[in-house]
Amino acid sequence: MFSSRVILRASRATPSISQRVAPRAASQIRNYAAPAAPAAADSKPPVALYGVDGTYASALYTAAVKTQSLDSTAKAIAALNDVYHKDEKLASIMLAPTLSPEDKSAIITELQKHTGAGGDKGNTVKNFLETLAENNRLGLLKGVCEKFGELMGAARGEVELTVTSASQLDNKTLQRLETAVSKSAYVGQGKKLKVTNKVNSDILGGLVVEIGDRTIDLSVSSKIAKMNKLLTDTL
Repeated sequence: MFSSRVILRASRATPSISQRVAPRAASQIRNYAAPAAPAAADSKPPVALYGVDGTYASALYTAAVKTQSLDSTAKAIAALNDVYHKDEKLASIMLAPTLSPEDKSAIITELQKHTGAGGDKGNTVKNFLETLAENNRLGLLKGVCEKFGELMGAARGEVELTVTSASQLDNKTLQRLETAVSKSAYVGQGKKLKVTNKVNSDILGGLVVEIGDRTIDLSVSSKIAKMNKLLTDTL
């Protein structure tokens, strides 16, 4: 996907990014798109996000709303997020501190190929990628894509329902869980559930259900841990 020269530079670099983030990160963010059209919708992100990737995702959301390009931006960012799952080398390339301006330009050009024809209204995503490159923050793109997805879910009234099981659940079981949870107090009126099934054999059995910021641990491993603690405290 990417040129051999860029990959070579990345392979020579240490695949890590500094955890020391300047508080003025938000001030580095410029308007990613063309001047906003009048009468744009409320541009405030629907939920507060944290971390530098959250700051950039929130700024991108605001710019997209102001320029009335939110739908196209969301599709483009979702497409870029898919690239990370298909290209295992991408993350290490983006984290390389030795990338030259030419390398960054080549990366942005390649990434734009995945946003689809006409999929970047007002060049919002292109300008955003260029801003990340200028601030040496291309390594944050994966996190930004994920955080932007959270913003879009909140804007659409979606509530994340993550069900972790020891083995993959069938669709019938997931539908029953979705129906039960949707009627509970955990889901607000008018909200839509977005169900994801994760597999983790370490829980041994049972389920771990996460609804928004709430967690209900019904796993066998959790019960065993509680039993062991009870025995230890008793003895």
